[in-house]
Amino acid sequence: MTDAKLSLADKDFGYPVLSGTVGPDVVDIRKMYGQTGAFTYDPGFTSTASCQSKLTYIDGDEGVLLHRGYAIGDLAEQSSFMEVAYLLLNGELPNGDELNKFEGTITRHTMLHEQLATFYRGFRRDAHPMAIMCGVVGALSAFYHDSTDIHDPTQRMIASHRLIAKMPTIAAMAYKYSVGQPFQYPDNSLSYTGNFLKMTFGVPAEPYEVNPAVERAMDRIFILHADHEQNASTSTVRLAGSSGANPFACIAAGIACLWGPAHGGANEAALNMLQEIGTPDRIPEFINRAKDKNDPFRLMGFGHRVYKNYDPRATVMQKTVREVFDALKVNDPLFETALRLEELALSDDYFIEKKLFPNVDFYSGVILSAIGFPTSMFTVLFALARTVGWVAQWNEMITDPDQKIGRPRQLYTGPTARDYVPVGQR
Repeated sequence: MTDAKLSLADKDFGYPVLSGTVGPDVVDIRKMYGQTGAFTYDPGFTSTASCQSKLTYIDGDEGVLLHRGYAIGDLAEQSSFMEVAYLLLNGELPNGDELNKFEGTITRHTMLHEQLATFYRGFRRDAHPMAIMCGVVGALSAFYHDSTDIHDPTQRMIASHRLIAKMPTIAAMAYKYSVGQPFQYPDNSLSYTGNFLKMTFGVPAEPYEVNPAVERAMDRIFILHADHEQNASTSTVRLAGSSGANPFACIAAGIACLWGPAHGGANEAALNMLQEIGTPDRIPEFINRAKDKNDPFRLMGFGHRVYKNYDPRATVMQKTVREVFDALKVNDPLFETALRLEELALSDDYFIEKKLFPNVDFYSGVILSAIGFPTSMFTVLFALARTVGWVAQWNEMITDPDQKIGRPRQLYTGPTARDYVPVGQR
């Protein structure tokens, strides 16, 4: 182990350099303030490792995303969302018996406490589904007291299973409430994803048949959004959990963070952009606008905070779009516009130089719209899928011996100490 050297106020200090199994080394500065009286300044924590984790690894320069060492493309093409959930929670892919037992456990937890239906009816009919999600998930701790002791491994696992299992039911009920249709109970004969589709689009008046292509597409979307390292919402879950908050409150905090348009709303923005462009013949006009520094227009769904290469999730998503459109016999000009826009942008020197490649959000909005989801549900679906990652990250944090309550520092730039002046003398 080597030391990083820091010179400050004519004194030299050394700090250990830590190495993970892959990725950049990190400088351990935990003793820096005590030794030097100085903090580091890192807005957004973009150069700060806040924890150790064995869950997910991203190499943005190379376009790599691994879950427990497995490439996201392999998981999306060959695995199922329930397998990926088991992998993130337990560290290894399950064998057949382990997967059957896990799926059975999740299936038995999909129903919600009946009184929660009354909770939904306390919201206005036009409430945003994400507002409902925040409220209902936070309220789960009032209904499931037997799984809020974070120091009990059994209770932690029960809470984890409950959150993963109940999130599709909560999301489907949020949609049903917004459109004025009756809630649909879970169907234990269906898969995790098929059950969600039935609860969302099924009605009591007629049988609902799950379309296999749509079911597979949704399962892939869930896999692609299951976890993404220490992003804003995951960091929020960990920060809330560091105080000892119950798991339901922590996941509700993550949902609230995800609601922000800069995080979970990007696919809706990309869909709106494609609708604004309209037809492929108008693409050159919008590409020129995107390159004009004086024009506020931006190509949504291109580029990524982390990926400086092609988003590995976008490759799977592009293929999935075609499968869904073929299965539903959709002839949507938005898809042709998306394909042509991608083609032109990837051959344009401006976008190549700036490494503005399509990301997962570029296609996911088109897919979800074709399936029948309104844009208000896009972030809800993101939250449904990301719950698996949040829960796995929360469990990892709880068992981390180095875990402390989150307490970022600041660079204070306000007034120095001054005397109070009574109001009559101001």
